[in-house]
Amino acid sequence: MSFRLAAYAVCVEDGRVLIARHVSADGQSTWTLPGGGVEHGEDPFDAVIREVAEETGCTAVVESLLGVDSRVISAAEARHGTEHQNVGVFYRVRITGGRLRPEPDGVIAESVWTPLPEVASLLRSSLVDVGLALARTAPATGHVAPVQVGGLVRH
Repeated sequence: MSFRLAAYAVCVEDGRVLIARHVSADGQSTWTLPGGGVEHGEDPFDAVIREVAEETGCTAVVESLLGVDSRVISAAEARHGTEHQNVGVFYRVRITGGRLRPEPDGVIAESVWTPLPEVASLLRSSLVDVGLALARTAPATGHVAPVQVGGLVRH
């Protein structure tokens, strides 16, 4: 089984959420939250700030820890054909500067502010739904029910 620790930014302002369009090697686009893998020895708190800057061109500050999500993706569904566990640490962040731009030499083609009601109609990573549920409900446990994958929601 492969394993990944990642940190994700949930930035909601004026009824909009900041999301990023990830383009895979085969050219498929999926909307996701800014964020990504925590490097060896890196604190997830620092990783989310770094990832926002790399992927969006903006600077961010962490306002709060929202929660943690752990999911196991079966070998049949995983990109590389082996069972995979992703542990995501979700933070509420606020953008403090910079300008939205594509990720240089990366997989994020664009980042945009999207009205919350429009998110449901987008082909998106389940991480978007998890992050928004954590931001909306602020559970004391930092945990929300797993998001159903299917239709417009992907791993």
